Amino acid sequence: MILPIYTYGQPVLRKVAQDIDKNYPELDTLIENMWDTLAESDGIGLAAPQIGLAIRLVVIDLRDLKDTFPEYADFKNVYINPHIIEFDETNTDTSEEGCLSLPAIHEKVVRPTRIRVRYCDADFQEHDEWIEGYLARVMQHEFDHLEGKMFIDHISPLRKQLIKSKLRSLLQGKFRCSYKVKIPR
Repeated sequence: MILPIYTYGQPVLRKVAQDIDKNYPELDTLIENMWDTLAESDGIGLAAPQIGLAIRLVVIDLRDLKDTFPEYADFKNVYINPHIIEFDETNTDTSEEGCLSLPAIHEKVVRPTRIRVRYCDADFQEHDEWIEGYLARVMQHEFDHLEGKMFIDHISPLRKQLIKSKLRSLLQGKFRCSYKVKIPR
């Protein structure tokens, strides 16, 4: 089932998400619904707060980027209770980011190129690993949602001022996008 994506201004997007266990109600169905929602919106990642749930659950699908990043040709993963344990600040990269919860807003964001993450997969097997490159950026973006943050929190005050009218339009529901959304009321 395709779920509405919560847009900027929804309180759940600013909450710190809670860990879940394997007894979370209908978890398999929720994950399947997140995959459907992600595919419908043409996104590459979706965090549970973006569908109104303050839980630590993320899906990432990079298969459509295989022409640019051939190493991700088969990359489709679920992350349960993910946490970034360490940022390797040795190297950073600046790239433009967008977000399904911020339609039509794209800004350059500086992020470390290497992070250490701890998470459970869909079978609740624990993983603790270093992630590099583009996937590290995507994880940081998606895992930020679990901390009540959005990519616009990483831009300069000047840039934030310059997009203020776009943010106001989002709050008022004055925007267009090709997927189902839930705007603040």
